[in-house]
Amino acid sequence: MHELLYLVSSAWVKKLQALMAAAMFGQTKIPRGNGSYSVGCTDLMFDYTNKGTFLRLYYPSQDHDHCDTLWIPNKEYFFGLSRFLGTHWLMGKILSLFFGSMTTPAAWNSPLRTGEKYPLVIFSHGLGAFRTIYSAIGIDLASHGFIVAAIEHRDGSASATYYFKDQSAAEIGNQTWLYLRTLKRGEEFPLRNEQVLQRAKECSQALDLILDIDRGRPEKNVLDLEFDVEQMKDSIDRDKIAVIGHSFGGATVIQSLSEDQRFRCGVALDAWMFPVGDEVYSRIPQPLFFINSERFQYPSNIIKMKKCYLPDRERKMITIRGSVHQNFVDFTFATGKIIGYIFTLKGEIDSNVAMSLSNKASLAFLQKHLGLQKDFDQWDSLIEGEDDNLIPGTNIDTTNHHATLQNSTGIEKPNSD
Repeated sequence: MHELLYLVSSAWVKKLQALMAAAMFGQTKIPRGNGSYSVGCTDLMFDYTNKGTFLRLYYPSQDHDHCDTLWIPNKEYFFGLSRFLGTHWLMGKILSLFFGSMTTPAAWNSPLRTGEKYPLVIFSHGLGAFRTIYSAIGIDLASHGFIVAAIEHRDGSASATYYFKDQSAAEIGNQTWLYLRTLKRGEEFPLRNEQVLQRAKECSQALDLILDIDRGRPEKNVLDLEFDVEQMKDSIDRDKIAVIGHSFGGATVIQSLSEDQRFRCGVALDAWMFPVGDEVYSRIPQPLFFINSERFQYPSNIIKMKKCYLPDRERKMITIRGSVHQNFVDFTFATGKIIGYIFTLKGEIDSNVAMSLSNKASLAFLQKHLGLQKDFDQWDSLIEGEDDNLIPGTNIDTTNHHATLQNSTGIEKPNSD
């Protein structure tokens, strides 16, 4: 009987593999950065506990022969994604099979390109995501001369993350995994608000640590990788620090700006505004840029964004035509057209075009408000939405507050990311 079950399940997996292989046809790779710098990548963990900081670092690197970076480095992340998607645990195995060896075009542990001070971006991921799956954004920014710290949040919003129970566990690499926290009835806003507060603290804590390293007071990287943290001394332009995030990370941008004035400006990518408390909107003096997809946004969310618009505060908003919520995440490049459309990982717009518009508009905004001496001002018109693929402001009509929620991500409901 067991043998029969094994044969049936094995035949089913093979059929599914064949289907997935066919669906992968038309898959594109995660794009290389468009800037002039080579890009390196490493992981940093400071303090092995779940109160510590865990991040993926993208940075301008020296031209050394290092292999590309493994995109999703542990099978547990795939199990976390399958749980987040509400699918059977076997889907995690299938995802791992197809994406487990996929790489992203950054040189793993390559030495930092020293002798220059770089602006710093702290990046916050969305609900059900984790530190590694926004590499198309991190790599492009690093290729234009930024250091980017993509945090892995420990608030229960990552599909999976890990820490170590004690020093000996850290030394032997015995990971303790923390999966996405599921909601109980009635706890939606209190929990999400509590999470966004923790996320903002994690952004500030990561900034503290990186600035300590810059001052020459590095902590030991718990992960004990080849990358030498001490080479980051005097590498950060301490007056040029920004925060960027997607979805729940967009809400984190707003919360972080309200709490930490070291963040000089912020870019919120398709922000999910639900977790942000009403008291926060008036507490953001820094410039703020909303870059939205056309198909995720809905009236109540846009109304909350507009509450951030106050006199003498720099606020900009654009919408990318034909785009979906997942156009900001690497999965838009990692999947073929069939799977991409089924799971709404791809929109009507070409994924490379959407990502390029978002990144260029972000770079122009960062130059303007961090005072960079670069050529990113060539894309200033994008901040105003002046492109055939952009809508200035929003496509959402907010005149009727009770309008039907306009959301078609296929994976996430508007009140869950």
